Amino acid sequence: MSYNRCLFQVAHFITPFNYDRLDSIHAALNGVLPSDIRVRELSPALPEFHARFSSTAMREGARYFVGQHDFTSFVNASNSDHPRSPVKHIIRFDVIELGALIQLEVEGSGFLYRQVRNMVALLLQIGKEAVPPDIVPMVLAARDRKELAKYTVGAPPHGLCLMSVKYNEELLEPPSGCRATSFGRHHTISKCKLPFY
Repeated sequence: MSYNRCLFQVAHFITPFNYDRLDSIHAALNGVLPSDIRVRELSPALPEFHARFSSTAMREGARYFVGQHDFTSFVNASNSDHPRSPVKHIIRFDVIELGALIQLEVEGSGFLYRQVRNMVALLLQIGKEAVPPDIVPMVLAARDRKELAKYTVGAPPHGLCLMSVKYNEELLEPPSGCRATSFGRHHTISKCKLPFY
């Protein structure tokens, strides 16, 4: 049988009420918790405080990703990815607090296999203050997936959502002399007098 012991654990909760008497909440919590779990202290905190994650540290870590970098350390091995260049440009990487949730938004020129999940995994470790934000440039500079593995494993795909894809509008225009025709959901170009590849 295994027992987990903890002498000091911090938790937080958000309430819509402004309580003047924290001692009544303190007593109420201890009244409903199992006898081997006790609230020893209760105090108010700023809205930015999170017991498990520091969004400030995550923002600092995310800033290191912005710009053009070799992301070899953040890509999982895949035969289909080897011909692709590991150099990508991250336009922005935002850490947004939504109440008790933290939303990460990343925009870039393209992404490698599991690159975003691996970047998020490292930012979560930074948010937990398990590693400092300045670990990001060190992992990038190593250009080795094993360096990232020292600090984290990849984040799960849950919650990952592709929001949009942007294209150069000029590339979407048919060549002059061609008439664009739409056939339902699939778009083709017909009656083109020029060779179109």
